[in-house]
Amino acid sequence: MIKKIKRTSNLISNMGISYVIFRIFYLIKTKIGWHKRNFPTSPNFIKFIRLKDWKDNLQKFFFYGKKIPGLEKQGSKDLKKNLEDLKKGIYTFFNKTKISLGTDYDWVTNPLTSHTYDINKHWSEIDDFSLEAGDIKYVWEKARFSFLYDVIRYDYNFDDDQSKFVFDEIEDFINKNPINQGPNYKCSQEISLRVLNWTFALYYYKDSKNLTEDLFAKILHTIYWQIHHVYHNIHFSRISVRNNHAITETLLLYLSDKLFPFFPNVNRWSKKGKAWFEQEIKYQIYPDGTYLQFSMNYHRVAVQLLTWGIRLSELHKDKFSEIVYDRAKKSLDFLDASLDPVSKKLPNYGSNDGALFFKLTENDFRNFQSQLNDLRAVLFGTVHEISESQKWYGLEKLKIDKSKRKSIFSFPKGGYYICQEDDVKTFIKCGAYKDRPAQADNLHLDIWVNGINYLRDAGSYKYNTSKNNLDFFMGTKGHNTVSINGENQMLKGDRFIWYYWTKEARANFTEKEESYFFEGEIKAFKHIGNYTHKRMVEKIKNRLSWEVVDKVKLKNEDYMEQYWQVNPDIKDNLEITAVNGLGEPIPRVENIAWFSSYYGFKTPSLRITFKDYTGIIKTTIRINRPF
Repeated sequence: MIKKIKRTSNLISNMGISYVIFRIFYLIKTKIGWHKRNFPTSPNFIKFIRLKDWKDNLQKFFFYGKKIPGLEKQGSKDLKKNLEDLKKGIYTFFNKTKISLGTDYDWVTNPLTSHTYDINKHWSEIDDFSLEAGDIKYVWEKARFSFLYDVIRYDYNFDDDQSKFVFDEIEDFINKNPINQGPNYKCSQEISLRVLNWTFALYYYKDSKNLTEDLFAKILHTIYWQIHHVYHNIHFSRISVRNNHAITETLLLYLSDKLFPFFPNVNRWSKKGKAWFEQEIKYQIYPDGTYLQFSMNYHRVAVQLLTWGIRLSELHKDKFSEIVYDRAKKSLDFLDASLDPVSKKLPNYGSNDGALFFKLTENDFRNFQSQLNDLRAVLFGTVHEISESQKWYGLEKLKIDKSKRKSIFSFPKGGYYICQEDDVKTFIKCGAYKDRPAQADNLHLDIWVNGINYLRDAGSYKYNTSKNNLDFFMGTKGHNTVSINGENQMLKGDRFIWYYWTKEARANFTEKEESYFFEGEIKAFKHIGNYTHKRMVEKIKNRLSWEVVDKVKLKNEDYMEQYWQVNPDIKDNLEITAVNGLGEPIPRVENIAWFSSYYGFKTPSLRITFKDYTGIIKTTIRINRPF
């Protein structure tokens, strides 16, 4: 009981009293049926505007119809294969795994567990974190309609017309998912993405014969009530969640008046949406450009939403407050510094749910280059390299920016320290948390050479999976850092909760005559007694050599373990040895671990562990560059 009281007190201290009060009252509202009254399931059908009137008075968008200025047609085998798969009911989940849903999918069955959600239930009655049902993201994935970009890009590049398939899919969803019922109305972010993606398709296929008057009215009716849902549930994401969900939803509200001015209430919703969007950007993106979710994947989500928001606000001559542009630019500074210049990948750092909402190139999901360049093009009219995606945003006459930047980067607000020496990247996390941490990964070290991630983050795998998987992927043992007595740096709670956040950290990265030197420390492991973990990393200049020293003042029979997640494909080119505080060699233990580069997908990997009782581990890392 005492432990439970302490944890509850710590949760309130971490999350804030407004969060706790909101969650309590939200739960009460759910129990008494308040949501059922305020989110109707059978609203009267309203015809907002005739199809011809809409087409004659199109609001500003990235493009109008099938003419995309400056975009050359280059159909690829992959694009054609994707379309063939989609027509067979085979969808790419989380930008990696192909899963067959069939051609008559009900939109509410989890393809992994075969659990079918009750479509007759109000969304507020749906349990979105049930072990029996499995990960609800497998139901949401198709329903966000990001697959439409594969179809539209296929049509454009192959001079084809798949509008019947597109509108059949949209209408099928509408028919099988009554408004505010079932799992696909549970998450306002998913609803927001669906509206944005349907809008993209409406503009591209505006002249299609398959877009009939009746279907157009049906789609608009559903869009209106989806935006209505987002507006009336917006404070859940703004208070309870406060992450990329809130940015997505407030952006939709802002754009509601810009794209659908004939809807009732949208002028008010748009004004509030704009103010909320600006507040979320200011709050969620720190002044140094790092992101409060401590995740490269989710930071890219914010980048894509900023691209949509800034571009459309520009087209509608309605600028945001200056803070939005400042944080967008600072985001690019941080992500550019983190990007591997060879592979164009970012470290597999932080929560990664496979989110790439608006896929407008052939690039692999882990390649961030085009999305960063899209935002760069919107902000500056420059890119590091031109790709197809910029043309879809209506951006032309772009200049190539080939400027090079310094070797050492420090981002203390988010806690990232980076050294880029030609094609060699040293990436270290060392930060204090004022916002909810996702993983217990402080003082993690990533090493890249010539586009290969030698020492890497294990990834995320799934959010609703076994305890063992969660403990590994979210915990300290899945990162290149140190644990004490086998414990995580923080105490894991239910779902996405951590207790006893690491709130004290300091670090610096400096350049010396012959090396680059990092020194940092954190105060952590509060649930087993306060400990200070100090880590020093020295990267020898012009050599693939690193010296790592970890120090912890151990108590009684404590022990520390140092973990290294190794890419098994290159293990023969990697040498790792360690000695303890007495100078004695520490036996190296190798075991099979897991690596997840894409959500829901994991492969066997290699983990090297050094165990010590002296409180000091000195590790030497050498990489033999393959030829």
